[in-house]
Amino acid sequence: MVDFGGWDMPVEYGGLISEHMAVRTAVGLFDVSHMGDIQLRGPGSLAAVQQLCMNDASRLQVGQAQYSAMLTPEGTFVDDVIVHKLSDNDYLIVINAGTREKDVAWVRRQIGQMPSVHVNDFSDFYTQLAIQGPRAQETLQKLTDVDLSGIRNYWFTWGKVCGLYNVLIARTGYTGEDGFEIYVPSDVPTSERVWGEVMEAGKEFGIVPCGLGARNTLRLESAMALYGHEISDEINALEAGLGRYAKLDKPSFVGKEALLAVQAGGGPTRRLVGLEMIERGIGRDGYPVCSLAGERIGVVTSGSPAPFLKRNIAMAYVPVASAEPGTDVAVEIRGQLIRAKVVPLPFYKRPKGTPRTS
Repeated sequence: MVDFGGWDMPVEYGGLISEHMAVRTAVGLFDVSHMGDIQLRGPGSLAAVQQLCMNDASRLQVGQAQYSAMLTPEGTFVDDVIVHKLSDNDYLIVINAGTREKDVAWVRRQIGQMPSVHVNDFSDFYTQLAIQGPRAQETLQKLTDVDLSGIRNYWFTWGKVCGLYNVLIARTGYTGEDGFEIYVPSDVPTSERVWGEVMEAGKEFGIVPCGLGARNTLRLESAMALYGHEISDEINALEAGLGRYAKLDKPSFVGKEALLAVQAGGGPTRRLVGLEMIERGIGRDGYPVCSLAGERIGVVTSGSPAPFLKRNIAMAYVPVASAEPGTDVAVEIRGQLIRAKVVPLPFYKRPKGTPRTS
């Protein structure tokens, strides 16, 4: 157990590799109740979300979600988020645990003077469980009368789960696999009961409980950003390769002018890339990235063995001139230069014929 954003969280239950492989091949269960939940409600809620977040929430239908981010005026990250449209005047923004207090304060500052919008921090009201993997739908379907096959990726609905009414059921996740996240009341008896019933429902599929370790390696294989690593208040959305989510044709949002200035200046000078280690060694978070001549050119943001891919991989920021796939670089590991190669992201893509994340 470790401290994670003020929460006591398990690094692993029965072993990181076995948990990782269960999610890639069958099903795993994560307690992600540490995630925060900010609700914006009222006639001004859409305008507030549009100003706060870089994606275009006006495109959302009721019951649809989208990946987005809240940016600083400099175009760097306050946090990356998922925006859910609950109704025409009601939006739920899911935020990260380590940035919860900062995010809530940021939201209140930015829209404090906007009319007809009410901000509520509902983070402590929900236990959020993530059922992830190719057998996730079969597992959860045993516990609900909602037809889960009708929920498209990055959509959600409400329904009865484990005897509880009005449970939010979202086809979202942070593993690169198909899966669902459910939001149930946060009282301990209810949370423990639902956890147990999900584990029982998934027993025939080999379900395992999963900790932070597997959550990290799964998201790394799928090249999903983590705040404090690939994104931060010192990294802008274009550098991070997330420009496709920044809708610069929107009239306004915090950080837009800064991103337009980066574009007008020729684009970012560094980019987030994937690295595959060629020589024996693991490029860990914070290790320097160098040219083959030994000149330091960047830094590893996340790195680890990839249990499913059976390779040592990393993500790193390097100058644009060194960002082309196939470029040879080196990672400095305990004073030695270990060869690596720039490769396209993501490292892992779910097999065709299964729902994709967006």
